[in-house]
Amino acid sequence: MAAKSQPNIPKAKSLDGVTNDRTASQGQWGRAWEVDWFSLASVIFLLLFAPFIVYYFIMACDQYSCALTGPVVDIVTGHARLWDIWAKTPPITRKAAQLYTLWVTFQVLLYTSLPDFCHKFLPGYVGGIQEGAVTPAGVVNKYQINGLQAWLLTHLLWFANAHLLSWFSPTIIFDNWIPLLWCANILGYAVSTFAMVKGYFFPTSTRDCKFTGNFFYNYMMGVEFNPRIGKWFDFKLFFNGRPGIVAWTLINLSFAAKQRELHGHVTNAMVLVNVLQAIYVIDFFWNETWYLKTIDICHDHFGWYLGWGDCVWLPYLYTLQGLYLVYHPVQLSTPHAVGVLLLGLVGYYIFRVANHQKDLFRRTDGRCLIWGRKPKVIECSYTSADGQRHHSKLLVSGFWGVARHFNYVGDLMGSLAYCLACGGSHLLPYFYIIYMAILLTHRCLRDEHRCASKYGQDWERYTAAVPYRLLPGVF
Repeated sequence: MAAKSQPNIPKAKSLDGVTNDRTASQGQWGRAWEVDWFSLASVIFLLLFAPFIVYYFIMACDQYSCALTGPVVDIVTGHARLWDIWAKTPPITRKAAQLYTLWVTFQVLLYTSLPDFCHKFLPGYVGGIQEGAVTPAGVVNKYQINGLQAWLLTHLLWFANAHLLSWFSPTIIFDNWIPLLWCANILGYAVSTFAMVKGYFFPTSTRDCKFTGNFFYNYMMGVEFNPRIGKWFDFKLFFNGRPGIVAWTLINLSFAAKQRELHGHVTNAMVLVNVLQAIYVIDFFWNETWYLKTIDICHDHFGWYLGWGDCVWLPYLYTLQGLYLVYHPVQLSTPHAVGVLLLGLVGYYIFRVANHQKDLFRRTDGRCLIWGRKPKVIECSYTSADGQRHHSKLLVSGFWGVARHFNYVGDLMGSLAYCLACGGSHLLPYFYIIYMAILLTHRCLRDEHRCASKYGQDWERYTAAVPYRLLPGVF
């Protein structure tokens, strides 16, 4: 394995917000050891209804021009039965299966067989072999960071096909959208089931496995912390970024091509959705090394939540705005379009600068300037699982002095911009901002529960210095 064990972890300092700490409390890492009834009910609810939610949204667009109430009204009034709606749903096809298999295989090859070269000529980009954060068992995995390279090569091939090669139509993703949904579900369930079996019988690191005794919770939230095959194939990093996020911008491009085919032009709303979401995707891959220190890698185990979610939930529900605009080619007024663009760019600025401040603070051990001044910190300490006492610093300057999770405000502003680009005629495009608001609020509460348990009275001093979680004066 591309990892090194650290059985005797020395004392170290850490900078929270972004953790550069190889001795954090193991008792607070990863998901829960025990499952309360509410968590179990939530897990079962998601396992049962999340696939149905995805199907409902996609079916509503295909059969009811994105009217979310259309299927319900038809069933209640007797104009349609559930079987009638299902019968109109395109099944999986051989073409879709071949396309999806080729797509995933191509991304696996780019991930495992092509070492990164972008870091050799792109100033400021950090790629190649990088270390992740220490796991609860004291293992530091190494990763081949080449997501930006994979994204660039994939999109170069896409544009080469569209303008020169003509191997397939640029609308190919839209034209096979529902058959591809079934393929994505097959992969999502297959990889989630394999990861659980692997965790029980041949885990990458037995010390990084957690078993609650509840099958449903183990299946959804995962058993293994960082399941791997071979030296470099890391399930969590691959499925978080590829194939879903690489595909995100290709899906939007296919939707734009379909809008042009059907309506003769691409609207400014479609351009805005493509541009703003592409900025987010490129930022993700440009900062893929930084992503190794985020909650998805440092805290979450790999189960159905990540496996199926990255294969199905992300590519199908994060692209609803582009799909909607195929059926409803909204052309925004110039002031509306400029407002949406500014909202998206300001949101991205807050998101990126806040995360940069946090990362700079971590890398320099606080010896830096934030907003032109020496950063203010809260000195704190905690006890790790081995009984050792450690020291840490909590940043209270810059955006981190405005609110404890102000980077999420930028995220929400960008999410709202995507939705506002679609006008106000339908609810469907606004699912994304509703979902992100719930997700990030829950993440705030989950993070703070862990930090309060870890730091105790020091956390109380921190929350007194920065009293608001997300929005100053509100929450």
